[in-house]
Parts: sequence; structure tokens; C-alpha cells
Amino acid sequence: MIGGGPGAFIGAVHRMAANLDGLIELVCGAFSSDAERSMITGKELFLPVTRIYGSYKEMIRTEAGLPADQRMDFVSIVTPNHLHFEPAKLALENGFHVVMDKPMTFNLDEANALKKLVESTGLIFCLTHTYTGYPMVKEARQQVLSGKLGKIRKVFVEYPQGWLSDLLEEQDQKQASWRTDPSKSGMAGAMGDIGTHAFNLAEYVSGLRTEKICADVNIVLEGRQLDDDGAVLLKFDNGASGFLVATQVASGEENNIRIRVYGENAGLEWQQEDMNSLIIKWKDKPAEILRAGAGYLSKSALHNCRTPAGHPEGWIEAFANHYRNFALTTMAKIKGIESKSEWLDFPGVEDGVRGMRFIQKVIESGKSSDKWIEY
Repeated sequence: MIGGGPGAFIGAVHRMAANLDGLIELVCGAFSSDAERSMITGKELFLPVTRIYGSYKEMIRTEAGLPADQRMDFVSIVTPNHLHFEPAKLALENGFHVVMDKPMTFNLDEANALKKLVESTGLIFCLTHTYTGYPMVKEARQQVLSGKLGKIRKVFVEYPQGWLSDLLEEQDQKQASWRTDPSKSGMAGAMGDIGTHAFNLAEYVSGLRTEKICADVNIVLEGRQLDDDGAVLLKFDNGASGFLVATQVASGEENNIRIRVYGENAGLEWQQEDMNSLIIKWKDKPAEILRAGAGYLSKSALHNCRTPAGHPEGWIEAFANHYRNFALTTMAKIKGIESKSEWLDFPGVEDGVRGMRFIQKVIESGKSSDKWIEY
């Protein structure tokens, strides 16, 4: 692991998710740019001191020199956005598979360079867009792909948060400080942090690709450097239209990301606050509520369920599904066997590039008087 040291939030989440299914063992780490802080975290995680490193460069180069049966197999990168590209590049160049938190890089140029490197090395890359890991989101995608909804006409996706309703970055709140800092987060705030999640969810469930966008991007709190609110009109490659909202100043909201997709015959709805349910709204008969763990679900959804119906599975488990599918795919590659289709269902480098292009185009459109921008 690179990052995830003292005071970090997402590193611990990645470690829990990776450990959930017993397929992955944490064997080494460079948990902080401060060698002493990295050592503290490594010891807390019961790693041998010889596998706790003071920098990611030291870790990758040292691990690459170990015998094949002793070195790490892949690296998990859980640093702020501006520290994604270089560690991922070095890991890939040294033959290591990569899991990385989103958004993929600091800018689109880095994303394109990373894509070329993944393709040229043939290594496995996973980007942890958590919400597509939920079983009922995978079921929603299968419902669309099956053709039951008919041709898709409309997509609504929203991600309301309220945690930045105050200027927490002026109160030394670590998460707020780097997420609202252009030198660390990049050109976007809310649109990069949670807008990319909503965008990825919309394309994943609908199976469509965005061709044009028209964005309104706002800084609601005076003194903030990056957007904390915005809305985007979307035009998809089949002619359908969509609407995306991402805001971090919706006071009282937590993390209720929600998607609705409407076709010729029916619509569907999923939201995180009731993550085990998927509602299918038929044009000519009563609505259905599909539930996680039930035997009538698709193979893709059931593969990503761990408990019988009625036992809630949440955010950590959705995260863990990406890690498990990545691990199964990576182990298959190492053994020279073919991966099952359901194992390959995790966000990859192309999702990362599309997310970075989304950020760039949204900010470009938000600043432009010519509102529609070719994606």
C-alpha cells in the first residue's frame, strides 16, 4: 500500500475491503511521505520492519528486487489525487499490478499516459469507483443489458452531500483541506470528488457513452477555491439525454447517491440509502422490488453477494467486490488460466480516462458561454 498512514481515512477502508474475502494479504507499505509516520503505521499493522518503507520509490524498487515468491503482487495507491500518477507509473514499469482510488490522476494527460502504460505492459488495473460494486447496481446493469427496459431514453443521477456546507478547510480538517486545494485535488472539487462517481455510475448502469455535456459549476461558499456544487446535462451515444447533479453543500445530506434509468418499456431506480433494493417500474404492470441475495437475480449480482437475502451488505462490501474481482482476475493471469466474465466486472483504466475527461469537460463547459461541449 502507498498512503493510508496516520490521519488518513480511505486507506483503512481499502485495507478492510481487501482483507474481507481472504484473498489478499498486506505484505508491505509506504504509508506516508514521512518515514517515521510510515513506520508507525506499518508496526500498527504488524508488518515486519523490513517491509515498511520510507517512500514509495524505495518500496517499489526494493520489492521488484525480491524473489518472485516473496515480492508483492500488486500495489494499492490511496494517496491524494496529485500523488496517483507517479507511483502507479513506477509500479507498472516494475511489473506490478495496480489498484488505485479515484479519480485516476491529477489531469487528463496523466490519465492518457497511464492508459498507454497499462495497455503496453498487459498488467491488471483497478479503479475503485465503489458504487458499481454493489450487487443491485450490477443487477441494474444486467436488467438494462437484457433489453427488458427497451431502448434507454433518460438517465438521472445525483450525489448530494452536505459535509462541506461550512469552510472546513479553514479549520484544519484534513479531508477538506486537500480536497478543496487545486494543487492537490486538481481542477475540480465536488465534480472531481463525487461527480466522477455519479458519471461512472450513469455510464455503467445505462451501458451508454456520453458524447456531449453542458455544465453549470458553482462555488457556493465564498473563499473556497474549487467547485462545491454543480449540474450537468448529458447527451448519450444512442440519442438519450441525462441529468447529473453533484453537490457537497446540501446541508443535512450524507451520501445518498441515486440513479434512475428510463427505457421504452420500464424504468429502474437504485439509491445507496436502500442499497439492497432495486425498483423496476413497468409501463403496463405493477412495479417490482428486487432484493440482494435472492435466487432470481443475475449471475453477476449473485456473484457479488456474500450473505443470504435480508442480511444487509453495505459500502465496505461494495468496495471489497472490486478487490475480490481484481484479485481473482490477477490470480488467473498469474496462473495462466482464463478469467470468468463476472471476475472481470470492475472499473479499469478506461473508466479512469473517461472520468478525467468528464472533469476537464465539465469545468470547460462551466466556464464557457458556448455551453455544449463535445465529450
